[in-house]
Amino acid sequence: MSDCLFCKIANGVVPSQKVAETDTLFAFRDINPQAPTHILIIPKKHIENNLSLTPEDKLTIGEIMLLANDLAVKEGIDKSGFRVVVNNGADAGQAVFHIHFHLLGGRIMLWPPG
Repeated sequence: MSDCLFCKIANGVVPSQKVAETDTLFAFRDINPQAPTHILIIPKKHIENNLSLTPEDKLTIGEIMLLANDLAVKEGIDKSGFRVVVNNGADAGQAVFHIHFHLLGGRIMLWPPG
């Protein structure tokens, strides 16, 4: 999608602090971090949100969760705890309409979060 910010980031058109990249995923540091570790993990394929997922996206979503685990270990937040969050729609806090998973850690997370 040509006007999607996250598609532009994944394609290298818009600069980011890349943390990891695979054939199907791109991970980068959030520009407005809400925790000491705040990484966004996105599929390179444009998917608007959870409701836009199709059966063909099952492997990609699994890859995202495994990458989140790997990054939690690399960032040193695996032992203390971390959170993986997906916001769906404006009322849930989704600001960029390209599905993205927030990996958050490095501080105590409160509940409920919103």
